Amino acid sequence: MSKSKMTTNAASRIQSATAKSGNGSVSKGSFAARASRAAATNSKK
Repeated sequence: MSKSKMTTNAASRIQSATAKSGNGSVSKGSFAARASRAAATNSKK
């Protein structure tokens, strides 16, 4: 497991790359979606 927490910038990069490689969307259960959720949780703390 990674020692650093997910940041909003990192989640944004992951989500952008996923959308570009796919059909322009990010599916609900994808890694990009989980990363975005983790970044949102970490930013609240």
